[in-house]
Amino acid sequence: MTAPVSLAEAKLFLRVEHEAEDGLIQTLIDAARARVEGEVGLSLTSTSPAPLRLAVMMLVMRAYERGDSEMSAAPVEGWIAPYRVVRL
Repeated sequence: MTAPVSLAEAKLFLRVEHEAEDGLIQTLIDAARARVEGEVGLSLTSTSPAPLRLAVMMLVMRAYERGDSEMSAAPVEGWIAPYRVVRL
């Protein structure tokens, strides 16, 4: 399975052209992916719906640009809500 967001995609989205922060960006991708997967109850791949992939990228952007210490799903709630798996 391929990751829902690659390092190259995230760097393009963030407009980062250097390699100095690749490790940090990859860590943010992994954390954002885990957050979105936890919220929706699904495993994400490169073929996941675009709103879920965009949610991962938006969380990465917020953490990278704003230095948010907590990765809240609230800013991307509208994109992930339709994909939540109901747990009883």
